[in-house]
Amino acid sequence: MKDFHCCATCRHFKAEKKAEGMKYYCSRLGYETKTNYKFNCWSPNEHVIKLMNKRNTP
Repeated sequence: MKDFHCCATCRHFKAEKKAEGMKYYCSRLGYETKTNYKFNCWSPNEHVIKLMNKRNTP
């Protein structure tokens, strides 16, 4: 999990392209974040769950 745990891999992570540049935010918490931030509420998206399961399978 430590290899995957960051905001960019969470199902609540949203990215918006603005005139000023990219804006990243958490739709669950409702505030701006960065791709590499980590919070305890992390909930991986489906793609990351598959990668984690694949890595844990012998």
